[in-house]
Amino acid sequence: MLSQNTNGSLITTIENKIATLEFGHPASNSFPSDLLNRLTNELNNLSNNPLVSVVVLKSSGSGAFCAGASFDELLVVSNPEEATQFFSGFANVLNAMRNCSKIIIGRIHGKAVGGGVGIIAACDYALATANSAIKLSELAIGIGPFVIEPAVSRKIGKSAMSELTLDTDWKTAAWANQKGLYAKIVETTTELDFEIAAFANKLASYNPEALLEMKKVFWEGTENWEILLYERAEISGKLVLSDFSKNALYQLKK
Repeated sequence: MLSQNTNGSLITTIENKIATLEFGHPASNSFPSDLLNRLTNELNNLSNNPLVSVVVLKSSGSGAFCAGASFDELLVVSNPEEATQFFSGFANVLNAMRNCSKIIIGRIHGKAVGGGVGIIAACDYALATANSAIKLSELAIGIGPFVIEPAVSRKIGKSAMSELTLDTDWKTAAWANQKGLYAKIVETTTELDFEIAAFANKLASYNPEALLEMKKVFWEGTENWEILLYERAEISGKLVLSDFSKNALYQLKK
C-alpha cells in the first residue's frame, strides 16, 4: 500500500508475515500532523491484520532517520488547541506502537532528533548503523520532550533521559546502544538490512500468540499513557506558542 501526498509518503509491503512500514518526508523525514495521523492509522491496521506477525518500521532515503516535528507546521499554529492537537499526533503514534499486537522492529539508518527518538524508543527492538546519532533539542527551542519522555525513559532510564534532555548536543549511536535504545549497531546499511531480515524472519517463525503475550508483558505499566501523553501534549502546545519558542523556530528556519 502506498499513501503519498505533499505531506510525505507512507508505504506498506507485506511478505512472509513481515510488514515493512516506511515513512518519508522531503524535510529530513520530519513529521507534519497529516503524516503522523496516517502512520497511526496504518499501525492500527497492521495490528489487526492476521497475515502479519512482525512489523519493520523504517524511513526513506539515506540521510536522517527522522527529524521529529515539522518546524513549518509548528510555526503556523496559532492557538493552544491547534498546538496541542499537533503534539497529540506524536502521542497517537506512540500509543499505536504500544498497543500494536505485533512486535515492531526499528530500522535506524541515520540521525534522529526529538520525536524521532521517541519513535525509536517505542519500537520493541531497534537496530541501527554507527551513523545513527540522536539528540533531543526541544529545550533549545523553548519547549521540552514532554510527549516522548515516557517512551524514552522506559528504554534508557531517567538518568540517561536527563542527560539527553539537558545536554542538547548529539549523542553517538554507541551511547544510544550502551543506554539500551539500540539493541545492536552495525557499520553499514547493507549490514543493517541483513541483520533486520534475519531477525524479522526468525520472529515471524515463532508462535504469534506467544509474541502477542510477550508484547503485553513488555508494555506492562504503561496503561496510563492513554491519558498521560495527551496531558504532556498540552504542556508542549502551551510552550510552543511562547515568544521564546517562536523566535527560536524562526532562527532555525533561516
